[in-house]
Amino acid sequence: MITVSDLSLQYSGQPLFSHVDLQFIKGNCYGIIGANGAGKSTFLKILSGELEPSSGEVSILPKTRMSVLRQDQNAYNAYTVMDTVIMGNQRLYDIGREKEALYAKEEMTEEDGIRACELEEEYAELGGWESESDASRILQGLGLPVSMHYDVMENVDGRLKVKVLLAQALFGNPDILLLDEPTNNLDINAINWLEDFLLDFEGTVIVVSHDRHFLNTICTHIVDIDYNKIKMYVGNYDFWYDASQLMQNLMKNQNKKNEEKAQELKEFISRFSANKSKSKQATARRKLLEKITLEEIPASSRRYPWVAFSPDREVGKDILFVTEVSKTVDGVKLLDKVSFTVNHGDKIAFVGENENAQTALFKILTGEWEPDEGTVKWGQTATWSYFPKDNTEFFKDCDDNLVEWLRQFSSDPHEAYLRGFLGRMLFSGDEVYKPVKVLSGGEKVRCMLSRMMLSGANVLLLDQPTNHLDLESIAAVNNGLEAVKCNVLFSSHDHQMVQTVANRIFDFTPDGKLIDRQMTYDEYLERTAQEARA
Repeated sequence: MITVSDLSLQYSGQPLFSHVDLQFIKGNCYGIIGANGAGKSTFLKILSGELEPSSGEVSILPKTRMSVLRQDQNAYNAYTVMDTVIMGNQRLYDIGREKEALYAKEEMTEEDGIRACELEEEYAELGGWESESDASRILQGLGLPVSMHYDVMENVDGRLKVKVLLAQALFGNPDILLLDEPTNNLDINAINWLEDFLLDFEGTVIVVSHDRHFLNTICTHIVDIDYNKIKMYVGNYDFWYDASQLMQNLMKNQNKKNEEKAQELKEFISRFSANKSKSKQATARRKLLEKITLEEIPASSRRYPWVAFSPDREVGKDILFVTEVSKTVDGVKLLDKVSFTVNHGDKIAFVGENENAQTALFKILTGEWEPDEGTVKWGQTATWSYFPKDNTEFFKDCDDNLVEWLRQFSSDPHEAYLRGFLGRMLFSGDEVYKPVKVLSGGEKVRCMLSRMMLSGANVLLLDQPTNHLDLESIAAVNNGLEAVKCNVLFSSHDHQMVQTVANRIFDFTPDGKLIDRQMTYDEYLERTAQEARA
């Protein structure tokens, strides 16, 4: 158990959060959410002891082992992958090294022999004899083959180093797990394995993540950092989000009687607690929701962006024809004879590990790149708008403020009209006069979305539109793409967005081929899992 008592933190005299009182219990999984800059990672650092609070305390039961997902990819460059993972239990690793040093001596003294016996006993108690097989099992689950387990970390690719550090955090059956964005750079198979691992984990899990599907799968509670306060709620992210929206609507509706509001909330809770999943987390969540009182329902006052696309005209019969397109970049064949036709109503998700191929296809579709061979033909009535993964060129060396920047993409130059669009993306008051060159990554993404909403295009092309966004903005983009009545081609790491928006899946393979399936993402994952088992 972790107990947080009257915790406060100030930066430059300004409170980040204050008077926080929470308890984190064994067997539960807590998802920490909040807007970018709210202090999610900072709160994890306080829990881990890496950062001291301004006041209050964090207390942990004696003999409790806490494991933290490390962020410095190069900290273990001098060690093998296997040693790096076993260092997740530093005491076990140190005992192993001390034993090796003793046994390496040409002659052992009586004191050395006594010490070796003591070490052997503690080594066995800590699971030392199974440590390498346990570490190997975790590494393989995350997608690192046995052939890499004794490679030196300095020679390991950065994306794989992330998996090694995650394996380190999971190793050795800790009592408490603190995980900051554990799904970053993980493929879907590794994420599924991690979900299963955490669902079976018997200790306490506290996690920060922008992956809503991940939070919905594993969390029994949501910890919301909002307006300098940190509050804990029962349920997963969807329960928190939907309950917050419902509460806001009920509070606005003054005509409804309190009894009617109470009944609506009870029915809402009942629907969520009726989750058919048999996982440990879902069962625990269901029991907690059945006991919840109306006063414990989330009522966040957080503001959400409003994302909505309105095509100026409906697209005609012919939309997009791609025939035998190939592209090689820096000696690597990214696309190999890719062909497809986009039909009315298609919302196509680009998935798979070959993200460079996905970006290459977007650039070819928009004319930024020419294919080495093959053709791209757009229908006469098709108009597209493109959201690139890298938006640097739109803001580089630009001294415009937000209004001036957005004006170049609008047929209506009036400031009031442009401010309306910026307001929907949470830029209000004097914020609209900020120079675009000082915007954060998330703010630039919101500007790019405003630009797309102004375009009136009937085909939307989006390459990783949720990068840099907080959960609320991701939900807004998801809702906008789900609602729009036009063609959408997009790539995203957000499982929930791909599942709820797409009705067709393009899987880009490492050899440049394209697998085309007319189905939802979850159906596609089930199909590929069945094929792998066959």
